[in-house]
Amino acid sequence: MKNSFRFSVLLLATAVLAGTALSQEVSFKDPTGDDKGPGAYIYPTDKVYAAGSFDLTEMKMKVSGDKADFSVTIGTKLEDPWGMGGGFATQMVFIFIDTDNKDGSGFTKSLPGLNVAFSPADAWDKVVILSPQPQNRVKSEVETKAGWAKDAVVIPARTRGNGRTISGSVALKDLGAGDPAKWGYQVVMQSNEGFPDKADLLTRKVNEFEGQHRFGGGNDGDCDPHAVDILAGKGTGDKSEIEAQYKMLAFECNADGTSKKMATLSMIRK
Repeated sequence: MKNSFRFSVLLLATAVLAGTALSQEVSFKDPTGDDKGPGAYIYPTDKVYAAGSFDLTEMKMKVSGDKADFSVTIGTKLEDPWGMGGGFATQMVFIFIDTDNKDGSGFTKSLPGLNVAFSPADAWDKVVILSPQPQNRVKSEVETKAGWAKDAVVIPARTRGNGRTISGSVALKDLGAGDPAKWGYQVVMQSNEGFPDKADLLTRKVNEFEGQHRFGGGNDGDCDPHAVDILAGKGTGDKSEIEAQYKMLAFECNADGTSKKMATLSMIRK
């Protein structure tokens, strides 16, 4: 009886230690001051778009038990000028994940409104959306405008902003199998648009000239990437990653505003 009790205690201790071992954290940093898309993007003119609002500085993903906790930090304090109720309002974050690291497996096409592609070697399998919009609104938009990817889109039940960090948790099983420390990640910083173009997924346009609620420095067509900041290089925050971002987001347009060369993203891996 005594030996049986000791054996049970040993099994319990082993299980606890194993659970602790499964807890993982993946983090990437991004240099400040590169919230200019391919290099020349300008913030909208309305004062709600404060300097640094879309300047990605860090992304973390921590696994705790059956949950994956995501957090994205920006270059200024979050505000909620539109009364969204979650501690932030103007930001919209897309975290793309390559879970199988297989060339050609997954999506090279991005979600509508971002105007970017992914290379076949970095095709994404899942995307986590951190939005100030209610979960049901985001889900509805995905089903209407990106039904082809609805099973790959993961939306936290609640997304919060605090200080300079936006965070949300999802079920680990919803991200797929494998070791999260070996996955590839890419973060696209965009702006929450409550009245988006009929084809765009709650994202804000980038035009040739900035306006009250439009980014400038791009093109009035849909050939320019609607991405204000992304991860680049090795995700260490080194200043060289600024030019790496600009190069990755480089694009070319035809005279009619259609895409001649679309910005093509790659994943960042540890």
